[in-house]
Amino acid sequence: MKTNSSNIKRLFLMAGYSAQNKINASLVYMIKQFAQCGDVILFMDNDAPKSELNKIQPYVLYANATRHGEYDFGSYRRAYTYARDTDILQNYDVIYLVNDSVYGPLYPITPYLQKMEFFKTDAFGLVYNPHKTHPHIQSWFVGLRKRVFLSSWFDEFMMSITHQPDKGTITYLYEQGLTRLLRKHNIKYQCIYSASGRNIYNDVKKLYRAGMPFMKKCAFVRHDGRLGGQISYVLRHIAPDLRNDIITSAAETYGAQYVSWLLTRNPIKIMYRSIKYFFHKILTEGL
Repeated sequence: MKTNSSNIKRLFLMAGYSAQNKINASLVYMIKQFAQCGDVILFMDNDAPKSELNKIQPYVLYANATRHGEYDFGSYRRAYTYARDTDILQNYDVIYLVNDSVYGPLYPITPYLQKMEFFKTDAFGLVYNPHKTHPHIQSWFVGLRKRVFLSSWFDEFMMSITHQPDKGTITYLYEQGLTRLLRKHNIKYQCIYSASGRNIYNDVKKLYRAGMPFMKKCAFVRHDGRLGGQISYVLRHIAPDLRNDIITSAAETYGAQYVSWLLTRNPIKIMYRSIKYFFHKILTEGL
């Protein structure tokens, strides 16, 4: 079991997914960074051969890649159940629910963990979504103390996670539902950042400059490539090894030709994309 300067024992319950049934370079990088701060259990919602799992074997307590169709929360449930049923859950001070819907960490992660753990709350996260009717901690990075993760009501919540027909239902029942559950049991929570609506996807440059240690993967395919300039900015300012891992992984996911097109630094092509997207928005949504 890893320890750290504050002697807080951490367990990362990690969810992953790969349409290519691979553990790509960016996921290996992320797991290695978490493994320096605590212990890691990974469940993926896809099948992957042992040769892929061997890439991360030195850095995890346990890893499994079997398609289950329950998305990230189904993987969280499986990782939590593994920790509970092997009687290791109670050995930790904090557990983190994290998933690989992001690239990073773009900055050293330890200071962010320490900042969240310094909050005088039993739950915390990286990003808060101040939704008008369903405000919630974004579920790709949530931290919980023992008062939460050893409670019977949290266990009931985790065991209730099942396959759902669409992402909207998953978001309501589980992502927003977890925050509702915390409020129901008078658990205070706090986050480092706040991002409303789709800002977490659309403002990657602004968020990176504000210190956000992760970049949402779906920024690569939003707005018909208009975010390519923002992504390129982030990539130019991070460590070369991480930059290479992200580009390699994105090429495996979206295609090398597409990623090369997206990350162009040609100002005319970038301007053309912005104009094209602007008129597309007018035609489809109006002024």
